[in-house]
Amino acid sequence: MRNPRLGYILTVASASCSALNGSLARYLLDDGMSPTRLSELRSAISALLLLGALAAFSPRRLKIARADILPLAWLGIAGIALVHASYFLAISRMDIGVALVIQYLAPALLLIWASVVQRIHPPKSLWGAVALSIAGCALVVDAPAGTDNLDAVGVLAALAGAVTLAIYLTSSQRAGERYDAFTTLTWGFGFATLFWLIVNPLWTFPWHLLDSARNVALALGVGVIGTLVPFLLIVTALRHLPAANVAVVATLEPVLASIIAWVLLDQALSATQIAGGIVVLAAVTWVRRTPWTSSSPEGTGRSPADSSESSPPTVTTPAG
Repeated sequence: MRNPRLGYILTVASASCSALNGSLARYLLDDGMSPTRLSELRSAISALLLLGALAAFSPRRLKIARADILPLAWLGIAGIALVHASYFLAISRMDIGVALVIQYLAPALLLIWASVVQRIHPPKSLWGAVALSIAGCALVVDAPAGTDNLDAVGVLAALAGAVTLAIYLTSSQRAGERYDAFTTLTWGFGFATLFWLIVNPLWTFPWHLLDSARNVALALGVGVIGTLVPFLLIVTALRHLPAANVAVVATLEPVLASIIAWVLLDQALSATQIAGGIVVLAAVTWVRRTPWTSSSPEGTGRSPADSSESSPPTVTTPAG
């Protein structure tokens, strides 16, 4: 049974965990770990923990239908492996704030995909909420200040991150119609890890970068707090909300990251950042109050009157 309120709570919790991820990852990137290696590491940690947990406590949940192997492989490679790599490549070449703003174009991409390809026309107010969330995110991270060191490769990587984030959300929502979050992500992270092991064999991994307790702790933090927990929360949230709504609420991540830095690191928030946070909160409130109705009944297989926030569309073909 769908519970939109629970979906929003889970998404906010996921954004809170992800808010720590960029800083943890940046330490490892600055120490010389490449974006692809860090992506491989976080996928492997998550896959091993999930596989071990299910094998020990609920092995029957490891079974999936043969027809679902390719969709879950698509989720793992395009929606997990490549979203990690593109994000880490982007923040390794330019400011995290600019990379985040570009990556959070994903909600707009989801709405465009729904309108053009699926012929499901979201309410106009949802477009407004998406635009508001992107604008607020830009203010929170002070994106204009980071445009002085724009890098072409970094921008392309961030754009790829937006596309792969959209793929991840739609693919996860579709998988969530058949399996719970643990089963979905065990296979998803499994395929992501297999992909990276083929691209970057295990024996070539730079183990010397994990020769200190600090870096081991950072790696575990990226793998568990910055990856496994927020991914589990998001996949569960997608069982209750449309992907576009989840993507808008996820833009709370930079707001929460700024608040965490203010509390833990005594980094004062500027008036612009505070204003941006208020704008993002307004966007989240707006999207929460916007029922999803489709002006194309044939796109969803039901009449517009049947659609509401508590009953989002279930037609979620992966973007791309």
